[in-house]
Amino acid sequence: MGGFRGTRRDDSGRGGDDRRPPRDEEYVPRPGTARAVDEPDTPTDFDSALLPAGVRAELRGLPKELANIVGAHIQAAGELIDVDPELAFKHAEAARRRAGRIPIVREAAAETAYAAGHYDVALREYRAIRRMNGGDEFIPVMADCERALGRPRDALELLASLDPQTKNIGLRIECLLVEAGVRDDLGQRGEAMRLLEEAISHKVGPKLGQARLRYAYAEFLLEEGQQAEARRWFEAAEKLDGESELDVTDRIAAIDGIILPEDFDLDSDEEDAPGVAEEDSATPEEVPSADEDEPAASQDKRSETAPEDHGAQELDK
Repeated sequence: MGGFRGTRRDDSGRGGDDRRPPRDEEYVPRPGTARAVDEPDTPTDFDSALLPAGVRAELRGLPKELANIVGAHIQAAGELIDVDPELAFKHAEAARRRAGRIPIVREAAAETAYAAGHYDVALREYRAIRRMNGGDEFIPVMADCERALGRPRDALELLASLDPQTKNIGLRIECLLVEAGVRDDLGQRGEAMRLLEEAISHKVGPKLGQARLRYAYAEFLLEEGQQAEARRWFEAAEKLDGESELDVTDRIAAIDGIILPEDFDLDSDEEDAPGVAEEDSATPEEVPSADEDEPAASQDKRSETAPEDHGAQELDK
């Protein structure tokens, strides 16, 4: 996320608005611009040009002063979400209190609430966005919120609402990953691993999605005590993770009993990694699953049977 350029300042330090009160009158903020007691200060060092064009377009319907304040809080939320998610959430809430009818503002509130672990708030905000925009894109994260709130059955019901005709393979992978986690929570690890095995066998979807399927499968193997097999599947995930977005190297090092330094840099290794230069948005037909020597899925007998609940739709071949 970016930010808005501050309003023009005159010698008095007030915003450059011709409708401001005379200097001898007390300045009264316009409705919606006053700072709430529990919110962080509005950042002043922001630049509207740094906001994505879509965000700027959504904020144009607000009065300029209000748009500047909302934009500054959105900018701060975007900058802080990975380093201080709680403060990012407070900035996003400050924006939501002022412009809650704007989808991008609700999305900022939802994402920061999720990052900060406020899953009830995140679920509320994602529901609001879905009512505004429609579509299924937030189903996986909404289901994950239900899971985090201890409502696995509600999560499965939500995942089952995904349009079975959707062509978005990446979205279907995300739903399947959440379902695997829910099944495991319900004591159905065998079914969770079966879902992952079947999805992996189709060898379709974005590279990062394929990497995450293999990563999740490796984690289950690790929890089952199959370290050697888990390591092989982590390696398979690593081959597809061209941007090193997953902590695969750390997981493999942990299995090998190696402690990596905090400033360990993989940049030099990425240049030698085969087949990772393509963009993650390639079509299913263009994306291979991994190298030919990818490990075969575990053939261990599963004691669990498929439950009656309707989960996420499986991937088509």
